[in-house]
Amino acid sequence: MLEYPKEVMKTSELVEMGFPEQMLLNAYRVKGQTFAQKVNPTKRNSPIIFFTKQFEKWREEQQRIENRSIQRGFY
Repeated sequence: MLEYPKEVMKTSELVEMGFPEQMLLNAYRVKGQTFAQKVNPTKRNSPIIFFTKQFEKWREEQQRIENRSIQRGFY
């Protein structure tokens, strides 16, 4: 499990840690997600914050799903 320096981080802080910005924005847009939100939803350019514990759980689950979908042994 990846360690994060803070419990709540902005998109820009996660990008500095090495996460691709597009992946973070896609994660924010996932229907029903509970780990990311805008600081002020009424403002278009409001920064997006991520609750890192929930985000990491989601990210690990996405990796497991992706790994299961890879076909193995057909070479």
